Amino acid sequence: MVKVEGSLDELRELMGMSSSSRSVSKSATPKTKASPGPKKSGRKLSAWNRYVANSKNRILHKSGSRKGRLNLKAMARKFRASQKKR
Repeated sequence: MVKVEGSLDELRELMGMSSSSRSVSKSATPKTKASPGPKKSGRKLSAWNRYVANSKNRILHKSGSRKGRLNLKAMARKFRASQKKR
């Protein structure tokens, strides 16, 4: 075993981990955020997408392994029935 004596600052300098070298290395590599570019214009949502996004139209599975998930089959039936009325 080796006995090491000295302050933390002295030990960091000996090990090559001095605080001054850390701050230099951080400033030497500036972090630049990539620009997202021009914003794309969004497309109008389809009638189905608007229907699914509306929380009052959500139909959830009540039991089984899919409990709590959207029941898309039932939602599609209800959506088609509402489209026929129009």
